[in-house]
Amino acid sequence: MCSKDQGKFTKMPKREFEKSFETIRSSRKNRRLLSNRQTKLFGLALSFNQLKTSISDLSGSWKACIPLTAIILLLWNVAAVAQDAAAEGPSTADLKVGLDTMWVMIAGMLVFFMNAGFCMLETGFCRQKNAVNVLAKNLIVFALSTIAFWAIGFGLMFSNGNGFIGNSGGFFLSGLDNSPATGDAYQGIFSSLNWTGVPLLAKFFFQLVFAGTAATIVSGAVAERIKFLDFLIFSLLLVGIAYPITGHWIWGGGWLAKLGFFDFAGSTVVHSVGGWAALMGAAFLGPRLGKYQDGQITALPGHNMSIATLGCLILWLGWFGFNPGSTMAADPNAIAHIAITTNTAGAFGGATATILAWLYLGKPDLSMVINGILAGLVAVTAPCAFINVPSSAIIGIVAGILVVFAVTFFDRIKIDDPVGATSVHLVCGVWGTLCVGLFSIGPNVALRGETPLYTAGPAAGLFFGGGVTQLIPQLIGILAVGGITVALSTIFWLALKYTLGIRVTPEEELEGLDIGEHGMEAYSGFLKEAGPGSVPSMAGITGSKGSVLDSPTQ
Repeated sequence: MCSKDQGKFTKMPKREFEKSFETIRSSRKNRRLLSNRQTKLFGLALSFNQLKTSISDLSGSWKACIPLTAIILLLWNVAAVAQDAAAEGPSTADLKVGLDTMWVMIAGMLVFFMNAGFCMLETGFCRQKNAVNVLAKNLIVFALSTIAFWAIGFGLMFSNGNGFIGNSGGFFLSGLDNSPATGDAYQGIFSSLNWTGVPLLAKFFFQLVFAGTAATIVSGAVAERIKFLDFLIFSLLLVGIAYPITGHWIWGGGWLAKLGFFDFAGSTVVHSVGGWAALMGAAFLGPRLGKYQDGQITALPGHNMSIATLGCLILWLGWFGFNPGSTMAADPNAIAHIAITTNTAGAFGGATATILAWLYLGKPDLSMVINGILAGLVAVTAPCAFINVPSSAIIGIVAGILVVFAVTFFDRIKIDDPVGATSVHLVCGVWGTLCVGLFSIGPNVALRGETPLYTAGPAAGLFFGGGVTQLIPQLIGILAVGGITVALSTIFWLALKYTLGIRVTPEEELEGLDIGEHGMEAYSGFLKEAGPGSVPSMAGITGSKGSVLDSPTQ
């Protein structure tokens, strides 16, 4: 029977179809002519017709279940296939590398975003006429840091070498490296980073943003009177040479690391180095015009405390990449613990500085509130992974006290630092480094449950029964890093001073570096500010002995 005839049968009513079929089968003649294949076709047609009739007799709800059942059966088969494919997917080790890399990159991006915080903070703390200059320095410094660290800094800091410098190459990220292999499986020239199981480029990116932070610290201390070109050159020298040398001593497997010196996230490696370089720059530049007159300290207030406050908040956020990210692994317990110690120190630092400024200066100075928060964050950066939460509160309280008195101290010795960078990053960086030797709980000590806070790290601190075992290496490290950074910074600053000259002319400084250095204004069309050090005219300023123009110009 042809398919056309079969179609006619399937369109018949049920009873008529069955009757016709039985008639054909009962006929002896037709029974002889009907082949087995035709019999199967008739049977199939009959079954199909019965199924269609049964479906038509169902209620609407049951009819709706038919496509749902078909979908479930289809997805079930797909899921079975996917399960078989998953069995052949990434291994646990591959997934760990992926998670660790993602965490390191996200943390590095948070640290990078701190550049925006420094940009806002320093601009707000400086005067309106120098806003463009401060913004330009903070923007370009990371670009220069990237070039210097990629070309030479990373190799000097982390390549295999002796106790003082990496000398196995690594310039432009060249050289043997089989990251993310770790431990004994690692083969390459960056053995000091074989403890973290992420690709080499992830290691480089995370260390780069730290190097950029050190250079940015200098920007605030030398603001409002340094030549733009000199700052750019100094930044290249700092990130390309000075920072990698001391960094190799501590994080590159150098002699301080072998001595037992610990700095988890950079109170010394980043903040103190930047602070020492900033201190020498401010000293060689001299104070801003009008800052110190007739034995008196003249306030030169910042022009926009709103963006300074925004900058502080951005930095606070960035610190949750700075400190927890230094685990360079997605370790949930370590990340959470470090985030809490970091936040606690910053909070107590800000609260303490607010209260002290209120008592000491008579008013709750907003600039002191900002610097108090940053002081606590800087101080906890070195010990954050090795201490308990109450200790982080104490560290923040002391940092809040230190920063208030440090600001007034530097003013008394006529070191003009417009944003307080030396007070925050140098003084509190030194304090935080000492805190490793004071508050570390010791390896294999469990704070909660059965998991130790750390298994390899500093010995117990002085206040936790360890005596001075850990405190002595910390003191040696502070003095050694401070000494070499001061020496190298002095060489760099003096070389620039006697070749290019590091300070703008008095006329440019009075007019503002925005016009003198960049030929533009941050707030074009707005009313110019007036006040000490911001005089629109030279009248009454020049020509008298002891005038503000007698300040150093080189």
